[in-house]
Amino acid sequence: MVLKLDHIGVAVSNMEESLKLYTELLGLELHGTEVVEEQKVKVAFLPVGDTEIELLESTSPDGPVAKFIESRGQGVQHLAFNVENIEEALAKMKEQGVRLIDEVPRYGAGGAKIAFLHPKATGGVLIELCQRG
Repeated sequence: MVLKLDHIGVAVSNMEESLKLYTELLGLELHGTEVVEEQKVKVAFLPVGDTEIELLESTSPDGPVAKFIESRGQGVQHLAFNVENIEEALAKMKEQGVRLIDEVPRYGAGGAKIAFLHPKATGGVLIELCQRG
């Protein structure tokens, strides 16, 4: 079902400061930013080999990334796995009794269809399924 690790989402309070760390210190190349209004987040894309780091900065104090930082601080917010067919993957998860945050895919950064599994069903890790293209 999973094709590859698509990206690692990292919640940050200050995008500019965080970009300096990833670009200047680690030498990664910024491949653009995008605001996803629906999720109240600004995303910066930093490819690393066959995957990427996505820096996530909230655009609103009540956004999910802002709430994450408020309760847990900055850091890894989620792991995203690329799947061939997200609707099939969600149906299979639901059949197996996996608690879902999203039963229907929604729009994500980079034009991907995304859906999240509840961390209570995945050992405390927020897992995103994504389908690109």
